[in-house]
Amino acid sequence: MSSSVEDRLKQLNLILPMPPKPAGSYHPVMIANSMAFLSGQVSRDGQGVMIAGKVGKDLTLEQGKDAARVAALNVLSVIKNFIGFEKVEKFLRVSGFVHAAPDFYEIPQVMNGASDLFLEVFGEKGIHARSAVGMNSLPMNAAVELEVTLLLNLSSSNFPSPSGRG
Repeated sequence: MSSSVEDRLKQLNLILPMPPKPAGSYHPVMIANSMAFLSGQVSRDGQGVMIAGKVGKDLTLEQGKDAARVAALNVLSVIKNFIGFEKVEKFLRVSGFVHAAPDFYEIPQVMNGASDLFLEVFGEKGIHARSAVGMNSLPMNAAVELEVTLLLNLSSSNFPSPSGRG
């Protein structure tokens, strides 16, 4: 699966950023039994620029979808560097938090930016349950934050090192 995910990323002309460093006292991913719980990933691009602001006020719906896609690329980077694409059996749940103006109600459409990317890259394994919630604020003024839960295939016990380098 790893090579097909890598191949798909190349076909889509997607370059994964380096995995984001935690902004606090937590680890990017925790694994329990056969599930991986990824910490929240925000809409910071590969150059370190935050896609920031409230969707529906500072950002359009399309810009919000782009922000969700950027956050999803960070999720993929965490998976690649801390778990390994080949260990992903299935995406189980994506919780999406959208920094939204009080009168902006197209939260699910914003989150499609992330959901569609997971489907494009992982195919059927990328199908997931989802919550899409509008928020008054998000850390660092991010436009979008994603939390992801994965089902893993643990038949191989070789995981990348916690540093994400091996």
